[in-house]
Amino acid sequence: MKILFIISLSLGIACAVFGYKTENSLIPKRQTGILENSRINLADPFVLKYKGVYYLYGTADTRTGEGIPVYTSVDKVNWKGPVGLAKDGLALSKGFCYGDKGFWAPYVLYKNNQFYMYYTANEQIAVATSRSPLGPFTQKVKTAMHPETKEIDPHVYFDDNGKGYFYFVRFDKGNKVYGAELNADLQSINEKTIRLCIDQSQDWEIASGKDWPVTEAPAVLKHKGTYYLFYSGNDVKHVNYNMGYATSKSPLGPWKKFENNPLISKTSGVPGTAGGDFLIDSDHKIYLFYHQHFSDQQFSPRSVLFNKCTFRKDKTIAEDLFSVDTLKSYPAVNNK
Repeated sequence: MKILFIISLSLGIACAVFGYKTENSLIPKRQTGILENSRINLADPFVLKYKGVYYLYGTADTRTGEGIPVYTSVDKVNWKGPVGLAKDGLALSKGFCYGDKGFWAPYVLYKNNQFYMYYTANEQIAVATSRSPLGPFTQKVKTAMHPETKEIDPHVYFDDNGKGYFYFVRFDKGNKVYGAELNADLQSINEKTIRLCIDQSQDWEIASGKDWPVTEAPAVLKHKGTYYLFYSGNDVKHVNYNMGYATSKSPLGPWKKFENNPLISKTSGVPGTAGGDFLIDSDHKIYLFYHQHFSDQQFSPRSVLFNKCTFRKDKTIAEDLFSVDTLKSYPAVNNK
């Protein structure tokens, strides 16, 4: 049975209508209107497109101690999974790589005829490899990139000249975004190039408190010679967890934050919208995949949604304005 749901957002924001296949049509709705058994319960989503198939990885709220799951789709909306080749549909599984808990925020890269998964475990960053996007991702030497340093949320960006950069978060009287040059082995960085990129400086970023300010989840795009560094602000469990961005003429900064951050206002009616990364599809359109909280009162389970994004001219600022379309798409699991 196909059931159509309209997601009602405040302030007259238009929203999308999608059909979901489900075995039980009388399941109570969430505040956002998504069926309990059709939503994809992931946080920190990342999507890789490989040979016409989309692969969705993320933080599994119910299995953060076991590994990283993966889902597949041909249209970005209807997904199957988890379908990973490791245990229980995981692409990366505990025991075959670094870490035994807290598997978070994966980033997957295809290069040199193999797949690299950068991920967080035990509040440190590690890199595992596989010959398939479904995994299993493994490490010959089970170690973190910096075994003595607390780091999370890896992101990789390759510039137009092929040079790689690595972005990550370190714990230093708060969560702060750093960047560095990525070495040719794709599993280490040039330590001499590490730069602080983003820390708390705007009021919206400390709604969760000043004792430990949080800026995290970096993601980078380049547009007309300008680098756009996106990040999430506030504690991950706070209802105002949200995304902002900063711009620079260099991949390692200095960075200037957009004065009208955050990107997705809490008034949209969707709580905890952050932890995002981008997919540039074959049609050159940009899609932001991110997660939302279950409700205003309940942090977990989090679920995936995505938007089209655009750069547009703005007379008031030097760089083009980055904007997230108001029409939100809620991917659904459909294994039939």
